[in-house]
Amino acid sequence: MCDHMFVVTGGPGSGKSTLIDALRSRGFGTMPEAGRAIIRDQVRIGGASLPWADRTMFTELMLGWELRSWHEASAFNGLVFMDRGIADVVGYLTLCGLPVPAHVEAAAEVYRYNRKVFIAPYWEAIFGQDAERRQGRDEARETSKVMSETYTRLGYQLVELPTVTVGERADFIVDYLKTE
Repeated sequence: MCDHMFVVTGGPGSGKSTLIDALRSRGFGTMPEAGRAIIRDQVRIGGASLPWADRTMFTELMLGWELRSWHEASAFNGLVFMDRGIADVVGYLTLCGLPVPAHVEAAAEVYRYNRKVFIAPYWEAIFGQDAERRQGRDEARETSKVMSETYTRLGYQLVELPTVTVGERADFIVDYLKTE
């Protein structure tokens, strides 16, 4: 387990990546989200490893990305905030109704983060769709629920982020970690 690595998870459009950017601007180490980057790359090269084309291949690319991020972040000195983690791959498969392969489950058990995981709840006021985020509101709500269940099942303790400004969310995390 890497106690200095904190996952920020939740449904799409809940402000995770914006929060990660705010934490980076405050000087913290951060790791970017896999999904959006993979989608951008696959679209650019005409690849089929997309959530709307081949979910299995998309999942394998996400797992590879998250493992690389874990290894890179484990070498950081100081706190690192992860825009999703390996358990999100498990959650994604669950959300899609696909079986979770043994190697994906093993990765989530072997490569651990701090036991405290920050979860951004579905937030109607900021939810939006774009070319990479095609999920609707119902799927965003369900994703948040599945991520909560997945991380809890894997032994993490969830800390729900308040629905406040980005700066206030970043303050919340910093203040929370000072009291831990």
